[in-house]
Amino acid sequence: MDPRAVDRVRRFNRTVSQRIGALNDRFLARKRPLGEARVLWEIGAEGTDVRALRTRLDLDAGYLSRLLRSLERAGMAVVEPDSMDRRVRSVRLTAAGLEERAILNQLSDQLAASLLEPLNESQRSRLIEALGVVERLLTAGLVKIAVADPTSASAQYCINAYFSELDARFDDGFDPVRSTPVDSAELTEPAGLLLLAWLREAPIGCGALKFHGQEPAEIKRMWVASSARGLGVGRRMLAELEQRARIRGVTTVRLETNRTLQEAISLYRKAGYIEVDPFNDEPYAHHWFEKRLDA
Repeated sequence: MDPRAVDRVRRFNRTVSQRIGALNDRFLARKRPLGEARVLWEIGAEGTDVRALRTRLDLDAGYLSRLLRSLERAGMAVVEPDSMDRRVRSVRLTAAGLEERAILNQLSDQLAASLLEPLNESQRSRLIEALGVVERLLTAGLVKIAVADPTSASAQYCINAYFSELDARFDDGFDPVRSTPVDSAELTEPAGLLLLAWLREAPIGCGALKFHGQEPAEIKRMWVASSARGLGVGRRMLAELEQRARIRGVTTVRLETNRTLQEAISLYRKAGYIEVDPFNDEPYAHHWFEKRLDA
């Protein structure tokens, strides 16, 4: 990693933490630091379960428990077993907590306005645009890709979402029964594998490999949720599948796709895939691609 790039990120972090008041022990001039204020805000007007709150904020369970106890002592929140499942804890704001949340909302608007107010119109536009870029890139850095059990609920969710999207986008719809079958055993080592992409512990994409001994491996089930597009997940998934194939000694990978999936076709071509003659009889395919993998 370039030390100059690391230094630039650290400078950015210092500027932001100071400018938004994160260094103060009383965030927005209230009685609590930024951590407690953020948790209070994320609990929301309707409340939430503690596990979802921890996932959303990516906090250590022990640290979140301390923040919640502090809010309880201040009379701002109540943590209790969920009415539907006693094993799950839920948290809700009290009347005092809701009032404090409303005040924080107003003060947060004022803080945001104070960041924009000294700038001219051109500078404001540039800052807003830059904030959008930074948010997308930071979010992209939160995406994790890992091997998953193809029979798991998360894997089945992604595959079914993939089928649903194909059915909506293909000219004549999509019927998995007509397509070349890929069962769970074929996506389990050593026959193959399935990768899932996760964002804040929610599955947002998938991609699979089918191995064929010394023959080219097949890339299957490439899908990214619409909510996660623009984060580079597809490129990362494709590169990870290629690397997994290299580790297995595969020298060539293949895939096929439908003509309506123009963004996928563009991704494959940019990644070095070359269009070849059909190598299977997939009824929904219009393009067949192949790529030689570097050692």
